[in-house]
Amino acid sequence: MSRPRALIVVTGSELVRGERTDLNGPFLAREALRLGLEPARIAIVGDSADELEEALRAGLAAEACFVSGGLGPTHDDRTVEMVAKALGVGVHVDPALESQIQTVSRAAAERLKRDYADFAPGVTKQATIPDGAFSLGLAGTAPGLVIGHGDGQVAVVLPGPPSELQRLWPRALESEAFAALLARARPPKRRVLRLFGVSESAVARALAEAGGDGDGVEVTICARDFEIHVDLVIEPDAERRADELEAAFVPPLEQWLYSRDEEPIEAHVLDLCRARGWTLGTAESCTGGLVAARLTSVPGSSDVFLGAVVAYADEVKQSELGVPPELLAEYGAVSPEVAEAMAKGARTRLGVDVAVSVTGIAGPGGGTEEKPVGLVYLHAEGPNGGIGREFSFPGDRASIRARSAVGALHLVRRLVING
Repeated sequence: MSRPRALIVVTGSELVRGERTDLNGPFLAREALRLGLEPARIAIVGDSADELEEALRAGLAAEACFVSGGLGPTHDDRTVEMVAKALGVGVHVDPALESQIQTVSRAAAERLKRDYADFAPGVTKQATIPDGAFSLGLAGTAPGLVIGHGDGQVAVVLPGPPSELQRLWPRALESEAFAALLARARPPKRRVLRLFGVSESAVARALAEAGGDGDGVEVTICARDFEIHVDLVIEPDAERRADELEAAFVPPLEQWLYSRDEEPIEAHVLDLCRARGWTLGTAESCTGGLVAARLTSVPGSSDVFLGAVVAYADEVKQSELGVPPELLAEYGAVSPEVAEAMAKGARTRLGVDVAVSVTGIAGPGGGTEEKPVGLVYLHAEGPNGGIGREFSFPGDRASIRARSAVGALHLVRRLVING
């Protein structure tokens, strides 16, 4: 039995123009898969009525259509109008919803010291919903809507701001129309493998030699931030096939496998340090604090991560990390010798058990024949010594910096594991 298909329509001209990155499409796709639906397509369209109507007609043909954006009070917020048109139904003002939006808008008008009359037309517009729609309530002033239609099909219409969409999403799952669709779905199981230090082609070759996917097991291999992520999506009756595939597929890759869950490397490193009772700090040049930012993005990181020194200029490397000036003069800031001195200096100055340093040439300028753009040196220093790595990263400035940060975290992982 195939899974019901879900099509996702994300609207907003700022997304099409590249001014903002879509976060709702990926969220809704992940949720669809988790619930047993097949996320077939994410369509991103602007605010043009014709473009939006075309995308909605295609989306509403699926068993589930998830729509985000275009529910605001302005003239270019056309989602409700176009959903109703695509479904061939009318629209009406929902009195209860209008009262809810009015309460929020009056409070906003008072807070901003503006006349409520400025808000009134938008209130009525946002309280106008397609015939047959069920309101999920508000997040901000925009409502979420669920509309059952056709032969057990459902449309879920949600606000564009990701925080508002995610706040209303659980209510959509509880709605009668959506619950009826989910009763026909079969959530697959997932297994995840996270690898570092191996190429995407080597992982693909290992999969092919193990017999490849299929027969209820779908495998995706994705290079992401200098790591390889492998996801197995397993139909309910294909567990044995997944076991057999994994038993043949994983052993040749075991030396590069660092995780069998979705925990990011920064959380993994913090857990390893925590288990040893070690504290951690960073000394960063070309990454400008990216390693520290990833570590502090993990809730509860403060019991392990104590601080960072962003030493971009040579003078700061000397004054804040104690890097000897003669070392900089002889080897240059981008060198294994300076990377080691930075890590040792951070360990002393920050009073941590483990420190990791990054120094390199992120570009686009600054490279030479001897030290080209993309050359990066990492060093991790712990209670029992240190280890260093040299990398030559391809790509632009952003990718070089991102890969350097990931490389630094994995170097800490290796140091902590090996003691």
